[in-house]
Amino acid sequence: MSRAAALPLAWQAQSVLLSYPDEQLPGRLPVLRRAASAAGARAGHPLHRFLDHAARTPLPDLAADYVATFDHRKRCCLFLTYYAHGDTRKRGMALLQLKQSYAAAGLRLTDDELPDHLAVVLEFAAIAGADAGKNLLQQHRAGIELLRLALAEAASPWADVLASVSATLPPLHGEERRAVARLAAQGPPEEQVGLEPFAPPEYMPRSPYAPQPLLSPQPRGGRR
Repeated sequence: MSRAAALPLAWQAQSVLLSYPDEQLPGRLPVLRRAASAAGARAGHPLHRFLDHAARTPLPDLAADYVATFDHRKRCCLFLTYYAHGDTRKRGMALLQLKQSYAAAGLRLTDDELPDHLAVVLEFAAIAGADAGKNLLQQHRAGIELLRLALAEAASPWADVLASVSATLPPLHGEERRAVARLAAQGPPEEQVGLEPFAPPEYMPRSPYAPQPLLSPQPRGGRR
C-alpha cells in the first residue's frame, strides 16, 4: 500500500483511539490492528503499542483513565484551537472556519460537536485525503506536539497515539520548533469570553466528540 493510501487509514485509526473508549472498542481492535500494520513502522508501531494496552486493560479502567487524562488535565486538551487561541474570540472564529471547511468537504457535524477536537480533525483528514489532511494537521502542529509532550510527560498510554499522529507529518523544522517552544513557555491566550454558538463555557473543557469512523459503521455520539 502506498503512503498516500496508508495515511488516511492511520488517521482514521488514530481518530477512533482518541475517542472515548466505549463498548464498541473491543470488537474494533482487529480492524484497528490492520490499519496500524498498513501505516508503516513509524506510525504503526506506536499504534500497536497502544492497541496492546487497550486489549489487556478492562474497558471500565480504560474509560476512567481517558476521563482522568483528557477531561481533568488542562495540559492534555484535545481541542486544538485552544492551544493557539485559548478561550478568546479568535478561537470562536477558528471554530467557525473549521466547521465551514468540513461542510464544504461533505463532513457534517452535529450541533454538539466541536470541530477542533483532534479526533474530528483526524476524521476530516481521513476523508479529505493525504494532501488536504496533512495540510490541516500541519496548521495545528504546535498544539499537537505540545499535547504529545504533555502525554509523554504524564506517562499516558495515549502518548503512543500522539506519537503516531506526529509520525504521519513532516519532521519539525525552524519556525515550527520555535512555535512549540513559545507555546510551551507562554501557554494559550487567557482572555475569557463566550464561544457561542458552539457551546456554553462550562461545556467546553469536557465531552470528546465522536467522528463517524470509516473503518466500520458506528453512529456518532458514542463518546463522552
